[in-house]
Amino acid sequence: MNYWLVKQEPDSYSFETFQGEKKTDWTGVRNYTARNNLRAMKNGDKVLYYHSGDERSVVGLAKVTKTAFADPTADDDTWSAVELEAGKAVKNPVTLSAIKANPKLANIALIKLSRLSVVPLTKDEYDEIITMSK
Repeated sequence: MNYWLVKQEPDSYSFETFQGEKKTDWTGVRNYTARNNLRAMKNGDKVLYYHSGDERSVVGLAKVTKTAFADPTADDDTWSAVELEAGKAVKNPVTLSAIKANPKLANIALIKLSRLSVVPLTKDEYDEIITMSK
């Protein structure tokens, strides 16, 4: 199993909207590294949903339910998408400042590759953020 974090502006597609729809195709990624991360996702992989912008916090859980396919919002087949299923909101959102302050998360891709909208996590990083959200 792999672990991931996806980022989205809450004004564009909030976690609450995602939960209401139950599933979504994660489309519109136009960065090659983030696209490669999408292509590495497998069914059942666990995903943290992060609100970027002013909120800057992990707000919910999701899982991969369909592996990479051609992004229908792209003009060519260079870009990929995956299907995600919404899970529960975290009890306490985990802010970026709390993540940065946690020494166990010093090497997390969210900080090291801050411009990417899809980043890998280690199991330990995922578990630590889950612990922080309780």
